[in-house]
Amino acid sequence: MSQVETRLASDEKMDEITVNLPDGSQRTIAAGSTGADLAKSIAQGLYKKAVGLQINGETRDLFTPLTNGDTVRILKAEDTDSIELLRHSTAHVMAQAVQKIFPQAKIAIGPTIEDGFYYDFEIPGHTLSTDDLSKIEAEMTAIANSNQRIERYEIPDVDNQLAEFKTQGEKFKAELLEEHRDHTPTLYLMKDKDGKVIWNDLCRGPHLPNTGVIKHFKLLKVSGSYWRGDEKKEHLQRVYATAFWTKDDLNAYLLRLEEAEKRDHRKLSKQLDLFSTHEEVGPGLVFWHPNLATVRNIIEDFWRLEHRKRGYDFVFTPHIASEELYRISGHLDSYGENMYSAMDIDGMPYRAKPMNCPGHIMIYKSKLRSYRDLPLRFAELGTVYRYERSGVLHGMLRVRGFTQDDSHIFCTPEQLESEINGILDLIDTMMKTFGYTYKAYLATRPVDSKLGTDEEWTFATKALENAMKQRNLEFEVDEGGGAFYAPKIDIKLFDAIGREWQGPTVQVDLNLPTRFDVNYIAEDGNRHKVIMVHRAVLGSMERFCGGLIEHYAGVFPVWLAPTQVAILPIADRHADRAHEIAKALKAQDIRVHLDERSETLKYRIREAQVQQIPYMLVLGDSEVANGLVAVRHRRLDDLGAMPLEDFINRLHAEIKSKEN
Repeated sequence: MSQVETRLASDEKMDEITVNLPDGSQRTIAAGSTGADLAKSIAQGLYKKAVGLQINGETRDLFTPLTNGDTVRILKAEDTDSIELLRHSTAHVMAQAVQKIFPQAKIAIGPTIEDGFYYDFEIPGHTLSTDDLSKIEAEMTAIANSNQRIERYEIPDVDNQLAEFKTQGEKFKAELLEEHRDHTPTLYLMKDKDGKVIWNDLCRGPHLPNTGVIKHFKLLKVSGSYWRGDEKKEHLQRVYATAFWTKDDLNAYLLRLEEAEKRDHRKLSKQLDLFSTHEEVGPGLVFWHPNLATVRNIIEDFWRLEHRKRGYDFVFTPHIASEELYRISGHLDSYGENMYSAMDIDGMPYRAKPMNCPGHIMIYKSKLRSYRDLPLRFAELGTVYRYERSGVLHGMLRVRGFTQDDSHIFCTPEQLESEINGILDLIDTMMKTFGYTYKAYLATRPVDSKLGTDEEWTFATKALENAMKQRNLEFEVDEGGGAFYAPKIDIKLFDAIGREWQGPTVQVDLNLPTRFDVNYIAEDGNRHKVIMVHRAVLGSMERFCGGLIEHYAGVFPVWLAPTQVAILPIADRHADRAHEIAKALKAQDIRVHLDERSETLKYRIREAQVQQIPYMLVLGDSEVANGLVAVRHRRLDDLGAMPLEDFINRLHAEIKSKEN
């Protein structure tokens, strides 16, 4: 008998049980009481507001029976943890509505995700449209208003339920039930006021007690998907949606979505001529146009400067390598599905590199290293190639070929903590320069990781933790979130509208130094295994620049702007002076566009603003006669006339400051 079963059996023999409340107090209630009974015993108002429970830290249904000694928290709408209950239950309401409108529809899965949820459907003979979403929303409102009871039901006979699903044509439900037949599978039943079952879904829950509290939701979009994410299996239609407890929260979220839509880097790329992809070349391969290539070059120059300050050595490694290299590294076994097929060169299999780390190890191993040589910090803007399914490719944010700002540090155990601290200092400098705030996570050893000893994992994890504490860097622990070979620090960036982006990472590797026998001669004259630290600050140039476009909404600060100044002569007689000014600015390494078109001045000013050029210099008779330039700013409008030298000094100061 399991521990839970023993407790339940014990509770049955008791007339009363005692549960623990969040404030540290205890409450005695009748044996067999549910969370709803507990809420009612505390206060009628609490019972009316209750939407779910946390029992011993696990979110559960409100009507879950309690056992003696449980620690119970009653969840209300205002509690952060209750939003999952709302969205999970709203997903079921959406699925019920879809099957009401499209009886031929078969349901797959419908999980909650960040800021909402989705549900996958197979709807033979019909492709969902925007008009359909409106109809589904209306039906969802009717279901919610009918205040259906949501009840958990343990399946007593799996084979009987399987037969029922198959008769109904619910093949996805049947497959999932077969897979989880030994996991105490449950249905969630939707019942009307008379107790009649209206609809059900195979689900482990938890859910709200009824649909009556579901009021503020929105269906967002439809996209394609595949059953189990496998392109060889059934093609499904995925409906994305969200739900909130209040109308204000829903409206605020929808406004954020509108803002995010305006900032979509793919749309802004067309307006600002930044990048393109081409079917003739293949998906996920980015072409950088001159404007964005300029931005990238400036970022790379800044990146190199900051690395030189910190003692990094720059290296370059080949784009292909013998398959044997990746067999030794373990990538072929653990990452092979993301690597491109082998190419035959002189009868030997070669692979496009998916990682830069084996190449950096080869440079380290090119000669014997002493403790006096360490630490060695190799940095490379290295282009790598990884296979991503076509369905997940997304502009510059998810691609198949990308350039990592990769670095690997080889050091002694005594140097590790200091090296991590140096990396965190570099991360802080660069992220603040681009205007990002961030949050740190310490990702610890996964439960199933068998690589490395307990002592090695403890040492590496402690070094990461100590480095963050030395900087007073607040962090959360991501239990079990480390790589299979190493603990790590993950940095999440927050952009101008509060969205979270995957940012820098720092990993202490316990795997590759062993696989490649990477060592150094220590003071004792013996060979010792080197400590290897992987780190990326920007991640990849593609993803970082794509995110930066959205962070800035295409309005690059002056130091990054592809064109910093537009020169606008009013008439042909001002052209000679315009060329002189353009030449003078270029000599000062200022990026200039001279617009001599015959269009009106108003039109050319508008064009410069659309292209988000920070400054415009207008030249007319007065400016030419007095040796001045009339300065306009893309946001501040007319700044007045000033000598060219004063403008150049102003511009240099703004560029140097890297103001956002």
